[in-house]
Amino acid sequence: MSAPVLHVEGLGYAARGVTILDGVSFTLSPGAPSFIIGPNGAGKSVLLRLLHGLLQPSAGRVAWAGTGKQAMVFQKPVLLRRSVAANIAHALALAGIRDEARIGAALAEVGLPHLADRAARKLSGGEQQRVALARALALRPDILFLDEPTASLDPAATRAVEEVLARIAARGMKLVMTTQDLGQARRLAGEVLLLHRGRLIEQAPAAAFFATPSSAEAQAFLRGDILA
Repeated sequence: MSAPVLHVEGLGYAARGVTILDGVSFTLSPGAPSFIIGPNGAGKSVLLRLLHGLLQPSAGRVAWAGTGKQAMVFQKPVLLRRSVAANIAHALALAGIRDEARIGAALAEVGLPHLADRAARKLSGGEQQRVALARALALRPDILFLDEPTASLDPAATRAVEEVLARIAARGMKLVMTTQDLGQARRLAGEVLLLHRGRLIEQAPAAAFFATPSSAEAQAFLRGDILA
């Protein structure tokens, strides 16, 4: 059996007296992408930020196996007023890496080598998101967190991002992604974690989750019902 990528034990998070996550525990292992789904306000984005270390938990812990080398892509890319290549170079420099070859390789990975010298902020939304993805990939993480990276994109741009994600997942990079798009989860997920009201309701292989969800909440969510 493969060693786990990370263990999450009793994870909790509260802000301004409001509990957002409560007693969340699970293990993520190497392999196919793990998708975190659930209704609005379930705590998906907060969980991802806790896993990435952007927030500190109020309770519990995230324990990494190995180095836990990671990167994250957000729903709305934050790009500098520089060229596409310079945006990636800046991220590498912050990580203490100076390797021009990584910039070209990352842009080729996302299908944008021809835009290296273009102003990043003048690209289309879909192109900007692929630049953000290239910036993350240039760091060569073991695990890549993605917080609804296609939520603001049109179908064509979404498909382009999904094609990149499918390729890098097939090569063995671990993806952990939140989404509101159940179709996307069906297409890309290897396993699904369902959050509701800050609690982990179900974790299961994607095929089993969509075919025979074991919890009443999962059954209702897949029907499109509003969870109580």
